[in-house]
Amino acid sequence: MNLVAIVPMVEIAGTARPAPDAVLAGRALCDWAIRPAVDSGCFARVVCVVRTAGAAEVAKACGAEVLLLDETPSSLDQLLVQAGERLGDFDGLALVDPASPLTHPEDIRGAVAKLDSGPADSVVAVARKPLLLWEEDGTPMNYDPLHREGSIEGEFVETESLYVLARAVIDDTDSRLGGRIAIHEVPAERSFRIASDVDLEAGAVRARRYGYSPAARAVKLIVLDVDGVLTDAGFYYSEEGESLKKFNTRDGAGIMIARKAGAEFGIITGESTGFAPARAAKLKISRVELGCSDKLPVLDGWRRELGLEWSEVVYMGDDLPDLPCVRAAGVGACPRNAEPEVRAAADFVSSVDGGQGCVRDLIRHLCGTGRLGAVSA
Repeated sequence: MNLVAIVPMVEIAGTARPAPDAVLAGRALCDWAIRPAVDSGCFARVVCVVRTAGAAEVAKACGAEVLLLDETPSSLDQLLVQAGERLGDFDGLALVDPASPLTHPEDIRGAVAKLDSGPADSVVAVARKPLLLWEEDGTPMNYDPLHREGSIEGEFVETESLYVLARAVIDDTDSRLGGRIAIHEVPAERSFRIASDVDLEAGAVRARRYGYSPAARAVKLIVLDVDGVLTDAGFYYSEEGESLKKFNTRDGAGIMIARKAGAEFGIITGESTGFAPARAAKLKISRVELGCSDKLPVLDGWRRELGLEWSEVVYMGDDLPDLPCVRAAGVGACPRNAEPEVRAAADFVSSVDGGQGCVRDLIRHLCGTGRLGAVSA
């Protein structure tokens, strides 16, 4: 059966959706749909529908073909119609929506099997949720509020993550569902949906826990803050009023170990003094950005320059200006005494404070998880 997977990476008129360039848990949001579609082995083509050249570049890097739309569609159904008109020969379509980013290859294979074996013309992914339902007049619909001990089997709820349909359905109805409709149940924990960029932080936690992740890529770029990471964030003053900072030699040793494993380093700091350049020169770190309050564009620029995916990038910071980088990097890290918001967003929280060897601790963690190859920290 000649099936094509469609991954929408566009805004939909009048519909709350995440931005096409959104990043979730260190990966482009569209990658959470493209990778399971590719790895399912069900499709002759995986096509990402985009509106901009930038989105097309991201989609291609994630392994998808690109279909460029000229105008914003009014609905996902219209998007499927427009895509279907330009795809050529195919027997059926699958809509794998990155706005519901917890789809696994096994979910796709199960839904496709129901279409392939018949008698379904279209298949929708659902999750069973134990909802307590009430009538408008205050009458309970599916349980006895005086006897709550009994379990509620739950209702099937459309996840909006996955649809599989024969070509005749989209040709005849201009809709993703039609003809004989079958459901395919997926685990309830995978039914989370992102309506806007505000949901990305909560989505990152769920994605790392329940989402599908292909084999982890080796770390190629590690970027560090200075104050509170390489130092303890303190200043030391002499009687003459000269200021000093203390750096930890164990961090330097860890950086050398990671460099031998092929990782490149950078420093992005809000300070403009000579301490950071001096330490960077000692550690042979050439990428240094001083006096930077908006750090994410710098980090993203280095990533693009090196041709890396976010999953190959590590960032370690401790304070609120570091938060966007911690969230975007494939591994966001912080010292033990980082600000609470940074600790909550980080994938790795060191067991030691800033300036006390937290970078060495991070390198040890990356070596232990195999992200830095056959080296020991």
